[in-house]
Amino acid sequence: MAEGGTTLEYTPTWVVALVCSVIVVISLVVERLLHYLGKVLKKKNQKPLYEALQKIKEELMLLGFISLLLTVLQGAINRICMSKDWADKWLPCEKHEAKQTTTAAHFQTTFSSGIRHRHLLAEDAASINGYCAAKGKVPLLSTTALHHLHIFIFVLACAHVVFCALTILFGGAKIRQWKKWEDSVSNNDQDATKIKVTHVQEHDFIRKRFGGIGKNSALLGWVHSFFKQFYGSVTRSDYITLRLGFIMTHCRTNKKFDFHKYMMRALEADFKKVVGISWYLWLFVVLFLLLNVAGWHSYFWIAFIPLILLVAVGTKLEHVITQLAHEVAEKHVAVEGDLVVQPSDDHFWFCKPRLILFLIHIILFQNSLELAFIFWIWLQYGFNSCIMGQVGYIIPRLVIGVLVQFVASYSTLPLYAIVTQVDWICFQLNYTNSKLEIFIHADK
Repeated sequence: MAEGGTTLEYTPTWVVALVCSVIVVISLVVERLLHYLGKVLKKKNQKPLYEALQKIKEELMLLGFISLLLTVLQGAINRICMSKDWADKWLPCEKHEAKQTTTAAHFQTTFSSGIRHRHLLAEDAASINGYCAAKGKVPLLSTTALHHLHIFIFVLACAHVVFCALTILFGGAKIRQWKKWEDSVSNNDQDATKIKVTHVQEHDFIRKRFGGIGKNSALLGWVHSFFKQFYGSVTRSDYITLRLGFIMTHCRTNKKFDFHKYMMRALEADFKKVVGISWYLWLFVVLFLLLNVAGWHSYFWIAFIPLILLVAVGTKLEHVITQLAHEVAEKHVAVEGDLVVQPSDDHFWFCKPRLILFLIHIILFQNSLELAFIFWIWLQYGFNSCIMGQVGYIIPRLVIGVLVQFVASYSTLPLYAIVTQVDWICFQLNYTNSKLEIFIHADK
């Protein structure tokens, strides 16, 4: 032990102090940055984003606690033995592949040099291996495997924070594009005493949503909604019509209500719901790790789950807007005043708009887990590792992951915000009546 310098007994005190200092400084800098970000959000009255930040802190603390438990219980876990037959079942790599890929890892010469001390611990754990070997068994989890699991938790935490930030950045960028539509409507003063008649079939919203593809075919309507989520998911006529529907329902006396500002608040409130890691998502993490069996290519097929859910959710949201247009066009030829849609929970699956947000939550988390796992394998074992799989399976997973993250953040989440927030029932789930009155009063 003295020669290897593997314990604090034979480690220079200045090395211990230096390493501790670096770790403490980095931790304090990160903690102060999060604290400062929280103060800025509170100062700008961004309560939903502040609460989302608190959720992220809680998730990071939970991940840190999991890592701490793994460290504290490392010795106990190493002394849990199992039969060699069980150790050869459900392996991510075949035995002959594992020997080859271990020596060919991409980062073994660079990254692993920083953790060589950790690997020495595995070599010095002969007593633990001997403890199980004396029984004709093997350890449940080796010290090296535990260390790699630590790294996975760290990568998952970093990926969670990064993808949460990308979600709110892309979603906010999309909604900010609607600001020009809000300004054009607010600056368009109309004489309230003048009687106005709107011919329904000539209205832009009706012509684009009812008079085009899908007017005479329900199937074509769904196909149109499917493609619409990828280009121009919300048009000017959609925004103006849904805005008017909200105002006529909630604040009829305030035609100058800043609907765009409210949309930003709604996005922040929705973001707060999708940043957490609930118990059922942790269950998915466990299943995700369980199914990584050699030859199954399960991760390739799992990558399609968020993609399928994403296109289903986006198609449904687009179809809800189309249904609103159909309801008005089928009942009226002309209306007095502006065209007003009548939102209803009946347009959503099981009459529950919040089910859509639940699915978006699953989509974003599962996708971030998928990308975090790929990055961890590349960092720890190299791109050519047997765990990584064949290139023909990896490239599609990466493309799907990037596509899902972008579309979900930039299109689906903002689309959800505007489609559901015009509904009174869904609205009550986010804000109480008193908060609505305060918001409207402040906007006047």
